[in-house]
Order: sequence, then C-alpha cells, then structure tokens
Amino acid sequence: MAEPVDARKDAGVLTLPNLLSFARLAGVPLFLWLVLGPRADGWAIIVLAVSGFTDWLDGQLARRLHQTSTLGKLLDPFADRLYILAVLLGLAVREVIPVWLAVALPLRDVLLVGLLGYLRIRGFGPLPVHFLGKAATFCLLYAFPLLFLGEGSSTFASLAQIVGWAFVVWGTGLYWWAGILYAYQAYQLLRSEAPATPAREEGRLRT
Repeated sequence: MAEPVDARKDAGVLTLPNLLSFARLAGVPLFLWLVLGPRADGWAIIVLAVSGFTDWLDGQLARRLHQTSTLGKLLDPFADRLYILAVLLGLAVREVIPVWLAVALPLRDVLLVGLLGYLRIRGFGPLPVHFLGKAATFCLLYAFPLLFLGEGSSTFASLAQIVGWAFVVWGTGLYWWAGILYAYQAYQLLRSEAPATPAREEGRLRT
C-alpha cells in the first residue's frame, strides 16, 4: 500500500517554476529561427543565456516556494535536451560542427529513452539524475554560444572557438560517460531489485 502523500510535495501544473519552464520551451523555435533565418547570432546567444538563467531560477523558486512538481521534474531536463538538439541542428546546418558530432549527442539520448522505456515495462521508475549528466549539460550549454562567437576572424573569435571546442570535447565525453553510468545503474536495478508495484511507483514519483 502506498504511503500517504503530502499534497505540498507536488504543487501541480500552474506554478511559477513550471511557467518559466514553458517559457524556456517557447524559446527553442525562436532560437532556431534566429540562427537559420536572419543568422542573428547575437540575439540567439541572448536567448541561450536567458534560457540558462531561467533554468537556474525555476529550480531556486521551486525549492523556496515549495512548488516542486512531477511535471517540473520532467520539463526541466526535457527543455535542456531540446536546446541541445536545436543548437546542434543550427551549428550543423551552418557547418560550424561536423555531422558526426550532431549525431553522437542525440544518439545517447535515443539509447537512454529505449532503456527507460524497458525499465518502465518492467515496473521501474526513472533513474535518479547523476551529477555527471548535469556537468555534461553545463559544458555543452557553455560550448555552443562560444562556437557561435567563434564565427569570425578576430582574436576574440579565435579564442572563443578554442575555449568552445574544449567545452565540446569535455561535454561530449561526460555526456556519454553519464549515459554509460545510467546504463550500469539500470543493469544493477534489474539484477537486484524487484519491480515496483503501481502503488509503490506512484509514491516514488511524488516524493
């Protein structure tokens, strides 16, 4: 039988942190239009910066206002993934990065979606977020604006390109290493734990 759930632990849908997350999602098509349409890289970088700030802000508000929700926990990483995909698409179309890099990062997410789907079928909930995954996302979201700034012939552009590619290398390595750790966690979970019952799973998601 599921444990009693404190209603304050899931604040619902229409909360300030969730509205900020929805605003972040709305910025994805705007970013792509700026990069592929007028090629207004400066404004595109501002959109990324605002997205990064609201990513930090919605987490802070959720904790301080006690407005943590299941939807919010899903929206936050979903928005991060969409921004990474959007930036990869923009950089690949603009031929700033090679195609293999634009494929390598989403491929990890495709594999993890399949893994999480299999865990779900077996009765398990989502895996806990690993700090390496957060570090990888941090590196990549810093790398991409620097690569846009590196599109030029000035000394500043050259420096931005060097630092940006350093972040890309570290971010890609950490991104895949985090994926391997998630796969290992899933393997350990399938070996050592009994599948969660629906009641148990509901209780886990709301705590």
